[in-house]
Amino acid sequence: MKRYMTNGSHKGGTCTMSFYKDHYQVVIMGGGLAGMACALRLQKWGIKDILILEKHNLPGGLATDFVRDEFEIEATLHEMMSIGDENDKLKVGAFFDEMGVKIDWLKVPECYRVVVPGEDIDMTVHDGYERAARDFDAAVPGCYDKVLDFIKMMRRVYDSMNYLSTHEVSKVKMLKDHTDFVRTLGYSASEVMAACGIDGRLKELMTPYWIYVGNPLDDLPFTIYAFLMADYLTGSYVCRGYSHEMSMKMQQKVEENGAQFEFRQEVEKILVKDGKVTGVRTARGDEISADYVVSAAYPNKVYTQMIEPASEVPPEAIQMINARRLSVCPVSIILVLEGTPEENGITNYSTFSGDTLDTNVIWQNGLSLDEPFNYITTICLNYANPKCVPEGYTQLSITALHLVEPWLTVTEDEYFDRKRRLANEMIEKCLEVTKVDFRDRIVELEVETPVTVAHYVGAWKGSIYGYSHSMDDHAVARKQMPGAEDFIEGLAFAGAHAISGDGMGPAITNGQAAAKAIHDDLARKGEAK
Repeated sequence: MKRYMTNGSHKGGTCTMSFYKDHYQVVIMGGGLAGMACALRLQKWGIKDILILEKHNLPGGLATDFVRDEFEIEATLHEMMSIGDENDKLKVGAFFDEMGVKIDWLKVPECYRVVVPGEDIDMTVHDGYERAARDFDAAVPGCYDKVLDFIKMMRRVYDSMNYLSTHEVSKVKMLKDHTDFVRTLGYSASEVMAACGIDGRLKELMTPYWIYVGNPLDDLPFTIYAFLMADYLTGSYVCRGYSHEMSMKMQQKVEENGAQFEFRQEVEKILVKDGKVTGVRTARGDEISADYVVSAAYPNKVYTQMIEPASEVPPEAIQMINARRLSVCPVSIILVLEGTPEENGITNYSTFSGDTLDTNVIWQNGLSLDEPFNYITTICLNYANPKCVPEGYTQLSITALHLVEPWLTVTEDEYFDRKRRLANEMIEKCLEVTKVDFRDRIVELEVETPVTVAHYVGAWKGSIYGYSHSMDDHAVARKQMPGAEDFIEGLAFAGAHAISGDGMGPAITNGQAAAKAIHDDLARKGEAK
């Protein structure tokens, strides 16, 4: 790795080395998936003068794993969307191929199992549109044709969203070629499902994935729901080397392409003059000049704590962050158990379970930490990656996704008791499905909360999913107003908080969007290659 001696100085007889050049074309704050995707896309377009500053000693942010005794344990990834198989790559899988980043993908064996013990609901949905429709028909006889038509319509909306994210389209062409997208735009998932005859028990069975975007169906734009379902129903993937493999291979390629990647270097301030970025200042005091800065930090933090001088923060930026609502955050119980999954009563990779499938009831439950969570998602990595633990062990995660606000009133004295109570309650909820009490077989247990996330990656209030996709503020609406949130020239955002929203796949899409904004600006100035 290169080291630069410019601006070196002697202080008290000790030589202080600078890691940095005097100036970079692009400085990327944060070596997570979005920041690295931004760098890779810029490099593909010939923009090579890039510095990535990461505050930790590893790349990837939450795309990571950890080691306890002899176990290497996935920290966060449930399933990676937008990958596709070898013969039909979807956009994130195609991105990795184009960039020459070779990930050892393992296909998840099914979409999900959904279980509500008190309502006699227990079914498994497999990938493939026709097969999924047959699964729903087996649970609700006679629905095959309308479900398959509905899934195919969601796929057309999905294809339109992908196309429109990279192409300018006239109104005439929009109406002609993207009819389903236009027809459903502006309606909630509940409204479109009702219009298509998807209601009652069938609606409940088709909506467990909603929790990954975090809004109840009455306030979730259908376009977001359709994108989620059409993608996940093609099949999902995980990395053989855990999400850490993805992070490490992206970092390796970024450096091979000529970027400077520095760890344990946190950015404290973004320097601005006359409405334009001029560089950054690190926690150790280095001032680094740059034409563009790409921020992994949430706009909430950037505009309230990081812009220097603070007088350069436009009032519109404060209005924007005050209007945005954070999406859901996690409580996750990460476990290693003695015994095989079958011996522990675990039969599927991904299971959604709880007391109800009513998204409004689940949403209300997530507004407080006083009652046990009534809806959890459980992932058993063994079923996608049999070698994730030594033979005879099970790697399991139990997650509840809820709003961050209840954590804001938890005091330091209350925190550990609250965390233990939630962990016990969530394990008990899982045992209602497994019918096997595996508590005396637990050999490793870690509890992740929004506080964990905030401490580890600095995500605003511990939110992992960016801003909420609601009927009045969602990805599609944001994409219709490019540049509307460019409050400071040369400043771009890349992360879950950017346009496309939450998840590791969208983070990679968001990183590329930040790269495109920089490339387009250079093109306007006549500097792009």
